[in-house]
Amino acid sequence: MSKKKAFALRVNEEMLKAIEKWASDEFRSTNGQIEWMLMKSLKDAKREPKNKKAEKD
Repeated sequence: MSKKKAFALRVNEEMLKAIEKWASDEFRSTNGQIEWMLMKSLKDAKREPKNKKAEKD
C-alpha cells in the first residue's frame, strides 16, 4: 500500500457538508470520499499516478 501524507485542506462549510453527505451515501469516510474524488479526477484527466508495482513486473 502506498504511503499517505497528511496535509490541511480548507473548504467552505457548504462544500464540506455536501462531501460528508455523499460519503455517507456511499458508505465511505469523508477522507475516503475526498481521496476517491481526487483519484477519479486524475483518471478522467489521464493524470493518475503510476503504479510502482506494475513498473517492476
